[in-house]
Amino acid sequence: MEIEANLASNENGSNQEKEEDSRKAKGGLITTPFIIANEAFEKVASYGLLPNMIFYLMNEYKMGVTKATNVIFYWSAATNFTPLVGALLADSFLGRFLTIALGSIFTLLGMILLWLTAAIPHVRPPSCDQFTTHCKPATSAQRALLFTSFALMSIGAGGIRPCSLAFGADQLDKKHNLKNNTNTLESYFGWYYASASISVLIALTGIVYIQDRIGWEVGFGVPAILMLLSTLLFFLASKLYIKHKSNESFLLAQFLQVVVVAYKNRTLSFPTDNSNGYYREKGSSYTSPTNKLRFLNKACIIKNPQEVYFTNRWNLCSIEQVEELKALLRVAPSWSTGIMPAINISQSSFPLLQANSMDRHIGSSAFQIPAGSFGMFSVVTLTIWIVLYDRAIIPFASRISDRKIHIGAKSRMGIGIFLSGVSMAVSGAVEYVRRKKAVEQGLAMSALWLVPHNCLTGLAEAFSAIGQTEFYYTEFPRSMSSVASSLFGVGMAVANLAASVVLSTVDGATGGGGKGSWVSSNINEGHYGYYYWLLAGLTFLNLFYFFICSWFYGDCVDRVAENGEGVEENLYQFS
Repeated sequence: MEIEANLASNENGSNQEKEEDSRKAKGGLITTPFIIANEAFEKVASYGLLPNMIFYLMNEYKMGVTKATNVIFYWSAATNFTPLVGALLADSFLGRFLTIALGSIFTLLGMILLWLTAAIPHVRPPSCDQFTTHCKPATSAQRALLFTSFALMSIGAGGIRPCSLAFGADQLDKKHNLKNNTNTLESYFGWYYASASISVLIALTGIVYIQDRIGWEVGFGVPAILMLLSTLLFFLASKLYIKHKSNESFLLAQFLQVVVVAYKNRTLSFPTDNSNGYYREKGSSYTSPTNKLRFLNKACIIKNPQEVYFTNRWNLCSIEQVEELKALLRVAPSWSTGIMPAINISQSSFPLLQANSMDRHIGSSAFQIPAGSFGMFSVVTLTIWIVLYDRAIIPFASRISDRKIHIGAKSRMGIGIFLSGVSMAVSGAVEYVRRKKAVEQGLAMSALWLVPHNCLTGLAEAFSAIGQTEFYYTEFPRSMSSVASSLFGVGMAVANLAASVVLSTVDGATGGGGKGSWVSSNINEGHYGYYYWLLAGLTFLNLFYFFICSWFYGDCVDRVAENGEGVEENLYQFS
Protein backbone atom coordinates (compact mmCIF):
# COMPACT_ATOMS: atom_id res chain seq x y z
CA MET A 1 0.00 0.00 0.00
CA GLU A 2 2.85 2.35 0.88
CA ILE A 3 4.52 1.64 -2.47
CA GLU A 4 1.27 2.36 -4.30
CA ALA A 5 0.88 5.64 -2.37
CA ASN A 6 4.42 6.69 -3.28
CA LEU A 7 3.81 5.84 -6.94
CA ALA A 8 0.58 7.85 -6.89
CA SER A 9 2.38 10.74 -5.22
CA ASN A 10 5.18 10.65 -7.80
CA GLU A 11 2.61 10.50 -10.61
CA ASN A 12 0.73 13.52 -9.22
CA GLY A 13 4.00 15.41 -8.86
CA SER A 14 4.94 14.52 -12.41
CA ASN A 15 1.54 15.71 -13.69
CA GLN A 16 1.92 19.00 -11.83
CA GLU A 17 5.38 19.50 -13.33
CA LYS A 18 4.04 18.77 -16.81
CA GLU A 19 1.19 21.22 -16.23
CA GLU A 20 3.65 23.87 -15.02
CA ASP A 21 5.92 23.27 -18.04
CA SER A 22 2.89 23.53 -20.30
CA ARG A 23 1.96 26.87 -18.74
CA LYS A 24 5.51 28.15 -19.22
CA ALA A 25 5.35 27.19 -22.90
CA LYS A 26 2.14 29.16 -23.38
CA GLY A 27 1.66 32.91 -23.54
CA GLY A 28 4.47 35.31 -24.30
CA LEU A 29 4.85 37.95 -27.00
CA ILE A 30 3.72 35.54 -29.72
CA THR A 31 0.12 35.83 -28.46
CA THR A 32 -0.05 39.64 -28.23
CA PRO A 33 -0.55 40.34 -31.97
CA PHE A 34 -3.70 38.20 -31.92
CA ILE A 35 -5.09 39.98 -28.84
CA ILE A 36 -4.18 43.46 -30.07
CA ALA A 37 -5.61 42.69 -33.52
CA ASN A 38 -8.85 41.51 -31.93
CA GLU A 39 -9.25 44.77 -30.00
CA ALA A 40 -8.06 46.97 -32.89
CA PHE A 41 -10.43 45.48 -35.47
CA GLU A 42 -13.31 45.67 -32.99
CA LYS A 43 -12.58 49.37 -32.42
CA VAL A 44 -12.33 50.14 -36.14
CA ALA A 45 -15.60 48.32 -36.75
CA SER A 46 -17.64 49.72 -33.85
CA TYR A 47 -16.29 53.29 -33.86
CA GLY A 48 -16.72 53.41 -37.63
CA LEU A 49 -20.46 52.80 -37.27
CA LEU A 50 -21.27 55.55 -34.79
CA PRO A 51 -20.42 58.87 -36.55
CA ASN A 52 -22.83 58.52 -39.49
CA MET A 53 -25.51 56.54 -37.66
CA ILE A 54 -27.69 59.66 -37.22
CA PHE A 55 -27.94 59.92 -41.03
CA TYR A 56 -28.79 56.23 -41.37
CA LEU A 57 -31.61 56.45 -38.82
CA MET A 58 -33.02 59.68 -40.25
CA ASN A 59 -32.74 58.84 -43.95
CA GLU A 60 -33.36 55.09 -43.99
CA TYR A 61 -35.63 54.62 -40.95
CA LYS A 62 -37.42 57.99 -41.23
CA MET A 63 -36.74 58.99 -37.63
CA GLY A 64 -36.81 62.61 -36.52
CA VAL A 65 -33.58 64.07 -35.19
CA THR A 66 -34.71 63.86 -31.55
CA LYS A 67 -35.77 60.21 -31.76
CA ALA A 68 -32.71 59.21 -33.78
CA THR A 69 -30.37 60.99 -31.35
CA ASN A 70 -32.09 59.33 -28.37
CA VAL A 71 -31.63 55.91 -30.01
CA ILE A 72 -27.91 56.64 -30.35
CA PHE A 73 -27.78 57.82 -26.72
CA TYR A 74 -29.40 54.57 -25.52
CA TRP A 75 -27.06 52.49 -27.66
CA SER A 76 -24.01 54.37 -26.38
CA ALA A 77 -25.26 54.04 -22.80
CA ALA A 78 -25.57 50.27 -23.17
CA THR A 79 -22.15 50.04 -24.83
CA ASN A 80 -20.54 52.00 -21.99
CA PHE A 81 -22.33 50.10 -19.22
CA THR A 82 -21.91 46.50 -20.40
CA PRO A 83 -18.09 46.51 -19.92
CA LEU A 84 -18.66 46.81 -16.15
CA VAL A 85 -20.95 43.77 -16.27
CA GLY A 86 -18.43 41.98 -18.48
CA ALA A 87 -15.58 42.73 -16.05
CA LEU A 88 -17.56 41.38 -13.10
CA LEU A 89 -18.59 38.24 -15.00
CA ALA A 90 -15.03 37.63 -16.23
CA ASP A 91 -13.49 38.01 -12.77
CA SER A 92 -16.16 36.04 -10.93
CA PHE A 93 -17.44 33.34 -13.30
CA LEU A 94 -16.36 33.08 -16.94
CA GLY A 95 -12.69 34.00 -17.03
CA ARG A 96 -11.21 36.50 -19.51
CA PHE A 97 -10.72 34.19 -22.50
CA LEU A 98 -14.31 32.97 -22.59
CA THR A 99 -15.64 36.51 -22.00
CA ILE A 100 -13.65 37.94 -24.93
CA ALA A 101 -14.59 34.97 -27.12
CA LEU A 102 -18.31 35.40 -26.44
CA GLY A 103 -17.99 39.17 -26.85
CA SER A 104 -16.38 38.75 -30.27
CA ILE A 105 -19.13 36.42 -31.43
CA PHE A 106 -21.92 38.72 -30.20
CA THR A 107 -20.31 41.76 -31.84
CA LEU A 108 -19.89 39.89 -35.13
CA LEU A 109 -23.54 38.78 -35.10
CA GLY A 110 -24.66 42.34 -34.37
CA MET A 111 -22.64 43.77 -37.25
CA ILE A 112 -23.87 41.14 -39.68
CA LEU A 113 -27.43 41.93 -38.64
CA LEU A 114 -26.84 45.67 -39.13
CA TRP A 115 -25.33 44.98 -42.57
CA LEU A 116 -28.44 42.99 -43.49
CA THR A 117 -30.63 46.01 -42.70
CA ALA A 118 -28.67 47.92 -45.36
CA ALA A 119 -28.36 45.05 -47.86
CA ILE A 120 -32.02 43.90 -47.86
CA PRO A 121 -34.44 46.71 -48.83
CA HIS A 122 -37.51 44.99 -47.34
CA VAL A 123 -36.19 45.10 -43.77
CA ARG A 124 -36.39 48.91 -43.66
CA PRO A 125 -39.06 51.48 -44.71
CA PRO A 126 -39.45 52.35 -48.43
CA SER A 127 -37.42 55.31 -49.71
CA CYS A 128 -38.97 58.80 -49.68
CA ASP A 129 -38.12 62.42 -48.87
CA GLN A 130 -39.29 62.90 -45.28
CA PHE A 131 -39.02 66.71 -45.56
CA THR A 132 -41.48 67.01 -48.51
CA THR A 133 -43.80 64.00 -48.19
CA HIS A 134 -45.33 61.89 -45.46
CA CYS A 135 -43.11 58.82 -45.23
CA LYS A 136 -44.20 55.39 -44.13
CA PRO A 137 -42.56 54.71 -40.74
CA ALA A 138 -40.63 51.56 -39.91
CA THR A 139 -42.70 48.62 -38.73
CA SER A 140 -42.23 47.02 -35.32
CA ALA A 141 -40.41 44.08 -36.92
CA GLN A 142 -38.05 46.38 -38.84
CA ARG A 143 -37.22 48.38 -35.70
CA ALA A 144 -36.77 45.15 -33.71
CA LEU A 145 -34.20 43.88 -36.21
CA LEU A 146 -32.26 47.16 -36.07
CA PHE A 147 -32.35 47.41 -32.28
CA THR A 148 -31.34 43.75 -31.93
CA SER A 149 -28.19 44.49 -33.92
CA PHE A 150 -27.40 47.39 -31.57
CA ALA A 151 -28.03 45.20 -28.51
CA LEU A 152 -25.77 42.41 -29.77
CA MET A 153 -22.94 44.89 -30.45
CA SER A 154 -23.32 46.41 -26.97
CA ILE A 155 -23.18 42.97 -25.35
CA GLY A 156 -20.12 42.15 -27.44
CA ALA A 157 -18.34 45.34 -26.41
CA GLY A 158 -19.03 44.39 -22.79
CA GLY A 159 -17.07 41.20 -23.30
CA ILE A 160 -14.11 42.52 -25.30
CA ARG A 161 -13.27 45.97 -23.93
CA PRO A 162 -12.85 45.30 -20.18
CA CYS A 163 -10.87 42.08 -20.64
CA SER A 164 -8.63 42.56 -23.66
CA LEU A 165 -5.89 44.61 -21.98
CA ALA A 166 -5.78 42.41 -18.88
CA PHE A 167 -5.87 39.20 -20.92
CA GLY A 168 -2.84 40.38 -22.89
CA ALA A 169 -1.03 41.19 -19.63
CA ASP A 170 -1.85 37.65 -18.41
CA GLN A 171 0.19 36.25 -21.30
CA LEU A 172 3.28 38.28 -20.37
CA ASP A 173 3.17 38.40 -16.56
CA LYS A 174 4.99 35.14 -15.81
CA LYS A 175 6.08 34.25 -12.30
CA HIS A 176 9.17 32.34 -13.49
CA ASN A 177 10.46 35.39 -15.39
CA LEU A 178 9.82 38.32 -13.04
CA LYS A 179 13.01 40.11 -14.10
CA ASN A 180 11.74 40.89 -17.60
CA ASN A 181 8.06 41.35 -16.71
CA THR A 182 8.15 45.13 -16.28
CA ASN A 183 9.86 45.91 -19.59
CA THR A 184 7.72 43.42 -21.49
CA LEU A 185 4.47 44.75 -20.05
CA GLU A 186 5.53 48.34 -20.73
CA SER A 187 6.20 47.45 -24.37
CA TYR A 188 2.85 45.67 -24.61
CA PHE A 189 0.94 48.64 -23.14
CA GLY A 190 2.64 50.94 -25.64
CA TRP A 191 1.63 48.81 -28.63
CA TYR A 192 -1.85 48.29 -27.23
CA TYR A 193 -2.66 51.98 -26.82
CA ALA A 194 -0.96 52.93 -30.07
CA SER A 195 -3.18 50.43 -31.91
CA ALA A 196 -6.25 51.77 -30.08
CA SER A 197 -5.54 55.37 -31.17
CA ILE A 198 -4.79 54.34 -34.76
CA SER A 199 -7.98 52.24 -34.84
CA VAL A 200 -10.18 55.17 -33.81
CA LEU A 201 -8.55 57.44 -36.40
CA ILE A 202 -9.04 54.82 -39.15
CA ALA A 203 -12.68 54.45 -38.09
CA LEU A 204 -13.32 58.21 -38.15
CA THR A 205 -11.69 58.63 -41.55
CA GLY A 206 -11.64 55.45 -43.66
CA ILE A 207 -14.90 53.80 -42.60
CA VAL A 208 -16.80 57.09 -42.55
CA TYR A 209 -15.46 57.97 -46.01
CA ILE A 210 -16.61 54.61 -47.41
CA GLN A 211 -20.12 55.17 -45.99
CA ASP A 212 -20.23 58.68 -47.46
CA ARG A 213 -18.94 57.79 -50.92
CA ILE A 214 -20.00 54.20 -51.61
CA GLY A 215 -23.08 53.72 -49.44
CA TRP A 216 -24.41 51.89 -46.41
CA GLU A 217 -24.21 48.37 -47.81
CA VAL A 218 -20.43 48.55 -48.29
CA GLY A 219 -20.01 50.97 -45.35
CA PHE A 220 -21.54 48.44 -42.96
CA GLY A 221 -20.11 45.42 -44.76
CA VAL A 222 -16.47 46.47 -44.26
CA PRO A 223 -16.80 46.69 -40.43
CA ALA A 224 -18.51 43.28 -40.43
CA ILE A 225 -15.60 41.77 -42.42
CA LEU A 226 -13.08 43.40 -40.07
CA MET A 227 -14.95 41.96 -37.08
CA LEU A 228 -14.91 38.52 -38.71
CA LEU A 229 -11.11 38.80 -39.07
CA SER A 230 -10.91 39.96 -35.44
CA THR A 231 -12.83 36.91 -34.21
CA LEU A 232 -10.90 34.44 -36.38
CA LEU A 233 -7.52 35.84 -35.30
CA PHE A 234 -8.46 35.59 -31.63
CA PHE A 235 -9.60 31.97 -31.89
CA LEU A 236 -6.63 31.06 -34.12
CA ALA A 237 -4.25 31.42 -31.18
CA SER A 238 -6.53 29.72 -28.64
CA LYS A 239 -4.05 26.92 -27.86
CA LEU A 240 -1.26 29.44 -27.21
CA TYR A 241 -3.08 31.47 -24.54
CA ILE A 242 -2.64 31.30 -20.80
CA LYS A 243 -6.20 31.09 -19.46
CA HIS A 244 -6.50 31.99 -15.80
CA LYS A 245 -9.49 30.74 -13.88
CA SER A 246 -12.01 33.21 -12.53
CA ASN A 247 -12.08 34.20 -8.86
CA GLU A 248 -14.65 32.75 -6.51
CA SER A 249 -15.52 36.05 -4.81
CA PHE A 250 -18.02 38.49 -6.29
CA LEU A 251 -17.38 42.14 -5.47
CA LEU A 252 -21.03 43.21 -5.47
CA ALA A 253 -21.82 40.38 -3.07
CA GLN A 254 -19.03 41.58 -0.76
CA PHE A 255 -20.52 45.08 -0.70
CA LEU A 256 -23.95 43.68 0.05
CA GLN A 257 -22.49 41.61 2.89
CA VAL A 258 -21.10 44.76 4.52
CA VAL A 259 -24.49 46.48 4.40
CA VAL A 260 -26.33 43.42 5.73
CA VAL A 261 -23.90 42.72 8.58
CA ALA A 262 -23.68 46.41 9.56
CA TYR A 263 -27.49 46.46 9.83
CA LYS A 264 -27.48 43.22 11.88
CA ASN A 265 -24.93 44.73 14.28
CA ARG A 266 -26.54 48.17 14.46
CA THR A 267 -27.20 47.85 18.19
CA LEU A 268 -23.62 46.86 19.07
CA SER A 269 -21.25 49.33 20.71
CA PHE A 270 -17.92 50.10 19.07
CA PRO A 271 -15.01 48.21 20.70
CA THR A 272 -12.60 50.17 22.87
CA ASP A 273 -9.61 48.17 21.56
CA ASN A 274 -9.45 48.99 17.85
CA SER A 275 -6.57 46.62 17.12
CA ASN A 276 -8.32 43.52 18.51
CA GLY A 277 -12.01 44.37 18.33
CA TYR A 278 -12.25 44.24 14.53
CA TYR A 279 -11.73 41.34 12.16
CA ARG A 280 -8.92 41.74 9.64
CA GLU A 281 -7.53 39.26 7.16
CA LYS A 282 -4.09 37.71 7.54
CA GLY A 283 -1.36 39.94 6.13
CA SER A 284 -3.66 42.96 6.00
CA SER A 285 -2.15 46.46 6.13
CA TYR A 286 -5.15 47.65 8.17
CA THR A 287 -5.00 47.57 11.95
CA SER A 288 -8.42 49.20 12.42
CA PRO A 289 -11.13 50.73 10.20
CA THR A 290 -11.14 54.47 9.46
CA ASN A 291 -13.58 56.79 11.21
CA LYS A 292 -15.20 58.04 8.00
CA LEU A 293 -18.66 56.52 7.43
CA ARG A 294 -18.16 54.98 10.86
CA PHE A 295 -21.54 53.23 10.97
CA LEU A 296 -20.23 50.67 8.47
CA ASN A 297 -17.48 49.67 10.91
CA LYS A 298 -20.04 47.60 12.82
CA ALA A 299 -19.87 45.03 9.99
CA CYS A 300 -16.39 43.96 11.09
CA ILE A 301 -16.90 43.96 14.89
CA ILE A 302 -15.92 40.61 16.42
CA LYS A 303 -18.84 39.54 18.62
CA ASN A 304 -17.46 36.11 19.44
CA PRO A 305 -13.75 35.14 19.09
CA GLN A 306 -14.83 31.77 17.66
CA GLU A 307 -16.27 33.57 14.62
CA VAL A 308 -12.75 34.32 13.41
CA TYR A 309 -12.00 30.62 12.89
CA PHE A 310 -15.29 29.83 11.13
CA THR A 311 -15.86 33.03 9.24
CA ASN A 312 -19.25 33.47 7.58
CA ARG A 313 -19.07 36.76 5.66
CA TRP A 314 -22.82 37.25 6.14
CA ASN A 315 -22.16 37.45 9.87
CA LEU A 316 -18.68 38.97 10.03
CA CYS A 317 -16.89 41.06 7.38
CA SER A 318 -13.24 42.03 7.23
CA ILE A 319 -11.89 45.56 7.62
CA GLU A 320 -10.79 45.37 3.97
CA GLN A 321 -14.35 44.75 2.80
CA VAL A 322 -15.65 47.69 4.81
CA GLU A 323 -12.96 50.07 3.56
CA GLU A 324 -13.58 49.06 -0.06
CA LEU A 325 -17.27 49.96 0.23
CA LYS A 326 -16.37 53.21 2.01
CA ALA A 327 -14.03 54.17 -0.82
CA LEU A 328 -16.80 53.65 -3.37
CA LEU A 329 -19.35 55.65 -1.37
CA ARG A 330 -16.93 58.53 -0.74
CA VAL A 331 -15.99 58.79 -4.41
CA ALA A 332 -19.61 58.71 -5.64
CA PRO A 333 -20.36 62.49 -5.33
CA SER A 334 -17.14 63.44 -7.14
CA TRP A 335 -17.89 60.78 -9.76
CA SER A 336 -21.29 62.38 -10.39
CA THR A 337 -19.59 65.68 -11.32
CA GLY A 338 -18.10 63.93 -14.36
CA ILE A 339 -21.55 63.21 -15.82
CA MET A 340 -22.09 66.72 -17.24
CA PRO A 341 -18.83 66.89 -19.25
CA ALA A 342 -19.60 63.35 -20.43
CA ILE A 343 -23.00 64.60 -21.66
CA ASN A 344 -21.15 67.24 -23.68
CA ILE A 345 -18.75 64.65 -25.10
CA SER A 346 -21.69 62.48 -26.19
CA GLN A 347 -23.17 65.26 -28.37
CA SER A 348 -22.05 63.70 -31.64
CA SER A 349 -25.25 63.88 -33.69
CA PHE A 350 -25.80 67.65 -33.81
CA PRO A 351 -22.20 68.52 -34.80
CA LEU A 352 -22.62 65.97 -37.59
CA LEU A 353 -25.75 67.73 -38.88
CA GLN A 354 -23.93 71.06 -38.63
CA ALA A 355 -20.95 69.78 -40.62
CA ASN A 356 -23.24 68.27 -43.24
CA SER A 357 -24.89 71.66 -43.87
CA MET A 358 -21.56 73.54 -44.17
CA ASP A 359 -18.86 73.84 -46.81
CA ARG A 360 -16.47 70.96 -46.09
CA HIS A 361 -14.00 71.60 -48.94
CA ILE A 362 -10.36 72.24 -48.10
CA GLY A 363 -9.54 75.47 -49.91
CA SER A 364 -10.36 75.30 -53.62
CA SER A 365 -9.84 71.53 -53.90
CA ALA A 366 -12.65 69.16 -54.86
CA PHE A 367 -12.04 66.97 -51.80
CA GLN A 368 -14.60 67.27 -49.00
CA ILE A 369 -13.96 66.18 -45.43
CA PRO A 370 -16.70 63.68 -44.53
CA ALA A 371 -19.09 65.15 -41.96
CA GLY A 372 -18.49 62.21 -39.63
CA SER A 373 -14.71 62.68 -39.68
CA PHE A 374 -14.58 65.97 -37.77
CA GLY A 375 -14.42 63.98 -34.53
CA MET A 376 -10.85 63.06 -35.44
CA PHE A 377 -9.78 66.59 -34.44
CA SER A 378 -10.84 65.75 -30.86
CA VAL A 379 -8.87 62.50 -30.88
CA VAL A 380 -5.77 64.15 -32.37
CA THR A 381 -5.92 67.04 -29.88
CA LEU A 382 -6.32 64.63 -26.96
CA THR A 383 -3.37 62.51 -28.09
CA ILE A 384 -1.09 65.52 -28.74
CA TRP A 385 -1.94 67.02 -25.35
CA ILE A 386 -1.18 63.79 -23.48
CA VAL A 387 2.20 63.48 -25.20
CA LEU A 388 3.09 67.17 -24.64
CA TYR A 389 1.89 67.13 -21.04
CA ASP A 390 3.86 64.04 -20.12
CA ARG A 391 7.00 64.60 -22.22
CA ALA A 392 7.37 68.38 -22.44
CA ILE A 393 5.13 70.56 -20.24
CA ILE A 394 5.61 68.82 -16.90
CA PRO A 395 9.41 68.22 -17.34
CA PHE A 396 9.86 71.87 -18.44
CA ALA A 397 7.80 73.24 -15.52
CA SER A 398 9.70 70.97 -13.10
CA ARG A 399 13.07 72.25 -14.38
CA ILE A 400 12.01 75.88 -14.02
CA SER A 401 10.64 75.46 -10.50
CA ASP A 402 13.48 73.12 -9.50
CA ARG A 403 10.96 70.62 -8.09
CA LYS A 404 8.68 67.97 -9.56
CA ILE A 405 5.42 69.53 -10.75
CA HIS A 406 2.25 67.43 -10.76
CA ILE A 407 -1.25 68.79 -11.38
CA GLY A 408 -3.51 66.95 -8.95
CA ALA A 409 -6.29 64.69 -10.16
CA LYS A 410 -9.06 66.88 -8.74
CA SER A 411 -7.53 69.99 -10.29
CA ARG A 412 -7.52 68.33 -13.69
CA MET A 413 -11.13 67.27 -13.23
CA GLY A 414 -12.08 70.88 -12.52
CA ILE A 415 -10.13 72.19 -15.52
CA GLY A 416 -11.80 69.57 -17.70
CA ILE A 417 -15.29 70.65 -16.58
CA PHE A 418 -14.44 74.31 -17.26
CA LEU A 419 -13.05 73.57 -20.75
CA SER A 420 -16.09 71.42 -21.50
CA GLY A 421 -18.34 74.39 -20.73
CA VAL A 422 -16.19 76.66 -22.90
CA SER A 423 -16.38 74.17 -25.81
CA MET A 424 -20.19 74.18 -25.64
CA ALA A 425 -20.27 78.00 -25.52
CA VAL A 426 -17.97 78.19 -28.57
CA SER A 427 -20.07 75.62 -30.42
CA GLY A 428 -23.21 77.65 -29.66
CA ALA A 429 -21.60 80.83 -31.02
CA VAL A 430 -20.48 79.09 -34.23
CA GLU A 431 -23.95 77.60 -34.74
CA TYR A 432 -25.61 80.98 -34.13
CA VAL A 433 -23.48 82.60 -36.86
CA ARG A 434 -23.90 79.61 -39.21
CA ARG A 435 -27.68 79.65 -38.95
CA LYS A 436 -27.87 83.42 -39.38
CA LYS A 437 -25.81 83.28 -42.58
CA ALA A 438 -27.76 80.29 -43.93
CA VAL A 439 -31.23 81.78 -43.23
CA GLU A 440 -30.59 85.45 -44.01
CA GLN A 441 -27.93 85.23 -46.72
CA GLY A 442 -28.22 81.70 -48.04
CA LEU A 443 -24.48 81.17 -47.53
CA ALA A 444 -22.75 77.97 -46.47
CA MET A 445 -20.19 78.70 -43.78
CA SER A 446 -16.87 76.82 -43.85
CA ALA A 447 -17.00 73.65 -41.74
CA LEU A 448 -13.46 74.39 -40.54
CA TRP A 449 -15.13 76.69 -37.98
CA LEU A 450 -16.11 73.45 -36.20
CA VAL A 451 -12.45 72.58 -35.61
CA PRO A 452 -11.98 74.87 -32.53
CA HIS A 453 -14.98 73.27 -30.83
CA ASN A 454 -13.65 69.78 -31.55
CA CYS A 455 -10.17 70.71 -30.30
CA LEU A 456 -11.63 72.16 -27.08
CA THR A 457 -13.73 69.02 -26.64
CA GLY A 458 -10.62 66.82 -27.02
CA LEU A 459 -8.69 68.98 -24.55
CA ALA A 460 -11.59 68.93 -22.08
CA GLU A 461 -11.82 65.14 -22.38
CA ALA A 462 -8.07 64.82 -21.80
CA PHE A 463 -8.28 66.77 -18.55
CA SER A 464 -11.61 65.36 -17.35
CA ALA A 465 -11.16 61.70 -18.32
CA ILE A 466 -7.52 61.55 -17.23
CA GLY A 467 -8.22 63.38 -13.97
CA GLN A 468 -11.14 61.10 -13.14
CA THR A 469 -9.23 57.93 -13.92
CA GLU A 470 -6.24 58.97 -11.81
CA PHE A 471 -8.59 60.03 -9.00
CA TYR A 472 -10.34 56.62 -8.91
CA TYR A 473 -7.07 54.74 -9.28
CA THR A 474 -5.31 56.53 -6.41
CA GLU A 475 -8.27 56.74 -4.03
CA PHE A 476 -9.44 53.14 -4.27
CA PRO A 477 -7.67 50.23 -2.57
CA ARG A 478 -5.53 48.23 -4.99
CA SER A 479 -7.99 45.34 -4.73
CA MET A 480 -10.54 47.56 -6.49
CA SER A 481 -8.43 48.47 -9.54
CA SER A 482 -10.91 46.78 -11.90
CA VAL A 483 -13.75 48.85 -10.48
CA ALA A 484 -11.64 52.01 -10.77
CA SER A 485 -10.97 51.30 -14.44
CA SER A 486 -14.70 50.79 -15.10
CA LEU A 487 -16.11 53.85 -13.36
CA PHE A 488 -15.45 56.28 -16.21
CA GLY A 489 -17.34 54.02 -18.62
CA VAL A 490 -20.24 53.76 -16.19
CA GLY A 491 -20.26 57.56 -15.98
CA MET A 492 -20.46 57.74 -19.77
CA ALA A 493 -23.40 55.32 -19.72
CA VAL A 494 -25.28 57.44 -17.17
CA ALA A 495 -24.38 60.56 -19.17
CA ASN A 496 -25.89 59.06 -22.34
CA LEU A 497 -29.17 58.43 -20.51
CA ALA A 498 -29.09 61.89 -18.92
CA ALA A 499 -28.38 63.46 -22.33
CA SER A 500 -31.47 61.74 -23.70
CA VAL A 501 -33.57 63.20 -20.86
CA VAL A 502 -32.18 66.72 -21.47
CA LEU A 503 -32.78 66.45 -25.22
CA SER A 504 -36.36 65.19 -24.84
CA THR A 505 -37.11 67.89 -22.26
CA VAL A 506 -35.76 70.65 -24.51
CA ASP A 507 -37.66 69.28 -27.51
CA GLY A 508 -40.91 69.11 -25.55
CA ALA A 509 -40.50 72.51 -23.87
CA THR A 510 -39.52 74.46 -27.02
CA GLY A 511 -41.59 72.67 -29.65
CA GLY A 512 -45.09 73.18 -28.21
CA GLY A 513 -47.73 75.68 -29.27
CA GLY A 514 -46.85 75.50 -32.95
CA LYS A 515 -43.35 76.85 -32.32
CA GLY A 516 -40.32 75.25 -33.90
CA SER A 517 -38.26 73.11 -31.54
CA TRP A 518 -34.69 74.15 -30.78
CA VAL A 519 -33.66 70.70 -31.97
CA SER A 520 -35.78 70.50 -35.12
CA SER A 521 -34.88 67.89 -37.76
CA ASN A 522 -34.36 70.82 -40.14
CA ILE A 523 -31.22 72.41 -38.74
CA ASN A 524 -32.05 75.86 -40.15
CA GLU A 525 -35.51 75.85 -38.57
CA GLY A 526 -34.12 74.86 -35.19
CA HIS A 527 -31.91 76.75 -32.75
CA TYR A 528 -29.10 74.33 -31.98
CA GLY A 529 -27.02 77.27 -30.73
CA TYR A 530 -29.47 77.84 -27.86
CA TYR A 531 -29.26 74.13 -27.02
CA TYR A 532 -25.46 74.31 -26.86
CA TRP A 533 -25.61 77.41 -24.64
CA LEU A 534 -28.02 75.60 -22.32
CA LEU A 535 -25.48 72.76 -21.99
CA ALA A 536 -22.74 75.35 -21.34
CA GLY A 537 -24.81 76.92 -18.55
CA LEU A 538 -25.49 73.52 -16.95
CA THR A 539 -21.76 72.72 -17.19
CA PHE A 540 -20.74 75.88 -15.32
CA LEU A 541 -23.37 75.12 -12.64
CA ASN A 542 -21.83 71.64 -12.44
CA LEU A 543 -18.42 73.28 -11.93
CA PHE A 544 -19.77 75.00 -8.81
CA TYR A 545 -21.16 71.63 -7.63
CA PHE A 546 -17.71 70.10 -8.26
CA PHE A 547 -16.08 72.69 -5.98
CA ILE A 548 -18.51 71.74 -3.19
CA CYS A 549 -17.89 67.99 -3.62
CA SER A 550 -14.13 68.55 -3.78
CA TRP A 551 -14.17 70.58 -0.56
CA PHE A 552 -16.19 67.94 1.30
CA TYR A 553 -13.98 65.11 0.03
CA GLY A 554 -10.77 66.64 1.38
CA ASP A 555 -7.24 65.69 0.43
CA CYS A 556 -6.42 62.93 -2.03
CA VAL A 557 -4.05 60.04 -1.52
CA ASP A 558 -1.10 60.21 -3.93
CA ARG A 559 -0.45 56.56 -4.65
CA VAL A 560 0.91 56.91 -8.16
CA ALA A 561 4.54 57.44 -7.30
CA GLU A 562 4.28 55.03 -4.40
CA ASN A 563 3.76 51.93 -6.53
CA GLY A 564 5.75 53.10 -9.51
CA GLU A 565 2.90 52.64 -11.95
CA GLY A 566 2.21 55.61 -14.20
CA VAL A 567 -1.44 56.38 -14.72
CA GLU A 568 -0.82 57.08 -18.39
CA GLU A 569 -1.69 53.51 -19.29
CA ASN A 570 -5.07 53.78 -17.58
CA LEU A 571 -5.73 57.15 -19.17
CA TYR A 572 -5.36 56.31 -22.85
CA GLN A 573 -7.91 53.60 -22.44
CA PHE A 574 -10.73 56.12 -22.04
CA SER A 575 -9.81 58.40 -24.87
